[in-house]
Amino acid sequence: PTEFDLRRKNAQFANAVRSGKKAVKPSHQEIMAKRSPISLWALGVVLFVVIGGVLFELARLVFL
Repeated sequence: PTEFDLRRKNAQFANAVRSGKKAVKPSHQEIMAKRSPISLWALGVVLFVVIGGVLFELARLVFL
């Protein structure tokens, strides 16, 4: 295929995606937009600290 053919096909594909048809492969921008700003392990550490602090505080109130 010539460069003209490739450009024409790319333009057709881009127009089809813009008109509402699904792209075969999501763009890098779409992938990055769906990602969480905090990683899963960091979220686990934060939850562990918060929940552990609550449990220790409850234990302190009940037993002391």
